[in-house]
Amino acid sequence: MWAYDLAESILSDDLPRRWAHSKGVAGRARSLSLVLGPDAELLESAAVLHDIGYSPRISDTGFHPLDGARFLRRVEKVDERIVRLVAHHSCALLEAEERGLRDELDSEFPMEEPGLVDALIYCDMTTTPDGTSTTTPARIAEIVGRYGPDSIVGRFIRRAEPEIHAAAQRVERRLSQANALA
Repeated sequence: MWAYDLAESILSDDLPRRWAHSKGVAGRARSLSLVLGPDAELLESAAVLHDIGYSPRISDTGFHPLDGARFLRRVEKVDERIVRLVAHHSCALLEAEERGLRDELDSEFPMEEPGLVDALIYCDMTTTPDGTSTTTPARIAEIVGRYGPDSIVGRFIRRAEPEIHAAAQRVERRLSQANALA
């Protein structure tokens, strides 16, 4: 898939752990195909690309959702829905607010369909930095521990915590209902 090739070319050499995380997030996205139907491939592409903005080769503002989305918008074959998912992944508006970039993010990238936004939050926030499965409480604790509670990321993730848990619960409910019908 083109998205894997692009993400690997941007992340694997400079940021191998971020690449492992991105592959894990994409794997989680594949596990949601039963509830996503025709949007399954779109979510998997957004999942593997969601952190490319961390790459020093494309970083501009230092805010990876915005930098990644701007980069993807310049790539000819990338669906605008993928771009919007990358821009808004994992409650990015709250971090953008902490960084003074909310107006830029809001004006450049409209929010994608809520079910897909939830799905990407779920995939990202239930995957460790090494690409393995985790819970949302453990992932949030790991992020706060890595960045520190008083950092921009630490403050943002604590503000986002209720929505991260709620999104994960909505996705798990959809999965449970779909599995019950299968």
